[in-house]
Amino acid sequence: MKLLAHMTFVICALSVFPAWAQDSYSSQKHDFKTVPVATGLEFPWGITFLPNGDALVTEREGRLRMLKDGKLVDEPVKGLPDNIYVAGQGGLLDVVLHPQFEANNLVYISYAGKGQGGAGTEVARGRLEGLELKDVEVIFKVDPKTQGNNHYGSRMAFLPDGTLMVTVGDRFSYMHQAQDPRDHLGSIMRINDDGTVPEDNPFVGHKDYKPEIYSYGHRNVQGLVVDEATGRIWQHEHGPKGGDEVNILKAGANYGWPEITYGINYNGEIISDKTHMDGMEQPVIYWDPSIAPCGMDFYTGDKFPEWQGHIFVGALAKTHLRRLHVEGEKITEQEVLLDGLGRVRDVQTGPDGYLYILVDALDGQVLRLEPVK
Repeated sequence: MKLLAHMTFVICALSVFPAWAQDSYSSQKHDFKTVPVATGLEFPWGITFLPNGDALVTEREGRLRMLKDGKLVDEPVKGLPDNIYVAGQGGLLDVVLHPQFEANNLVYISYAGKGQGGAGTEVARGRLEGLELKDVEVIFKVDPKTQGNNHYGSRMAFLPDGTLMVTVGDRFSYMHQAQDPRDHLGSIMRINDDGTVPEDNPFVGHKDYKPEIYSYGHRNVQGLVVDEATGRIWQHEHGPKGGDEVNILKAGANYGWPEITYGINYNGEIISDKTHMDGMEQPVIYWDPSIAPCGMDFYTGDKFPEWQGHIFVGALAKTHLRRLHVEGEKITEQEVLLDGLGRVRDVQTGPDGYLYILVDALDGQVLRLEPVK
């Protein structure tokens, strides 16, 4: 059985002391330390690394920042869209590079965009020149725009074929629309790098269905990564009170929200009395109580050889970094790292082989994990 309740694995909290009280940490695989790279970021949300080792970091408040030569540049990157909606969970969210960035300098950003009817997830791309995005064009807009400030999704990842995956949340108050592929809410998109629709998308040619949709029945996906070794697309999403999920994506599949769920409403009410239903996918694992997962990456560096091929996930509610040991399509072990550090919003392997994490706060941080020898 894939479900958490029927699995055997180990979850180990490393220490009862807060993370900032220690110089080094012990884990099942490696001893490591945290090194501050940048501080003073206002609710950092996403990070991506340039080929030269510099990095771009989004601040939810609507700024794109650059880490150059290991230091945070004071001046934000210019040229962002002028309709970024900063409220609640909305703002400037994820950032990724085009797979051929070294040839075209294209940067992709996702954000909550204002428009008719309210706000919704949008994706824009622009050519990075110094500290400016030029020739910026919006390549995706969610339909419909809705009221409210929550559940934008907004994680992005390029697939090996050059298409772009984009997650769209259910917008909280519109959860039942996650079961209706006639709109974008509660779905994951697959688009070409210019925003057009791939001809082999699962709903191309289906009357009234949004052709950008790759999968649906999602709540609020804030973790998305492609396993380069296998091509599998892994994602995680927030449940309500309990029921966070880790899934492997399949084209055209329905992941059940809110018809099936392992969580309940925040006020204790039952959302659904079903956890299984024909035609709906089961998670690889789920978390109850919720950890509020955010950010997701396969570690591919060389600094922590025993971590290679493991998934790392941030936790907002449980304020830690979590390591998931992957064997095929199963997660066989979990380990809690940096328990009590703070709201871990994103995690990425750097080109230098170290692991980087974003701590989501008004005075947010970029931290680097380095081995202790």
